[in-house]
Amino acid sequence: MFQFKKQHPDDATNPWKTHSVEEPYKNPWIRITHRQVTNPSGGPGIYGVVHFKNVAVGIVPLDREGYTWLVGQYRYTLEQYSWEIPEGGAPQGSSTLASAQRELLEETGISAQKWTPLLELHTSNSVTDEYGVAYVAQDLSFGEAEPEDTEDLHVRRVPFQEAVDMVLRGDITDALSMVAILKTNEWLRNGTLVL
Repeated sequence: MFQFKKQHPDDATNPWKTHSVEEPYKNPWIRITHRQVTNPSGGPGIYGVVHFKNVAVGIVPLDREGYTWLVGQYRYTLEQYSWEIPEGGAPQGSSTLASAQRELLEETGISAQKWTPLLELHTSNSVTDEYGVAYVAQDLSFGEAEPEDTEDLHVRRVPFQEAVDMVLRGDITDALSMVAILKTNEWLRNGTLVL
């Protein structure tokens, strides 16, 4: 499991002061808090934080022929269709790798023998503490997808370079997908990763 590496100046201290925390909303996936704060300049302020109860996991499956798989679905929050890498959630404290393996199988029917940790990220760190990780899955075998009842998914096998082009054209806008595809491309280019 990834451990986030805090990167800050040696003398960094938190300039924010939290005075109160209210929780106006929560559900099985997120919790929203409203906070009264003193901001870094010393003035009073408010802050809203969206806390995710799962770690985001993403997978870039790669076969020996240089193809990958994308998952398409209509995203309610955006009111638009979205092409993405296979993704899901790992409950806090659980194995992100086991969750990635489960999500890849559920969404695409693919299992993999080789798993390479690819990256970790924070999605929109001005309003959420959401944390995500991604893996590259290789040595693939294929079965039947078993999506959740709430998922209406379309799966496409595309040349990996086409997925890169989709990111560069703006056809893929999901943050975890974009970063994972571009980093995989760089690793393939520089020899860190081979098909």
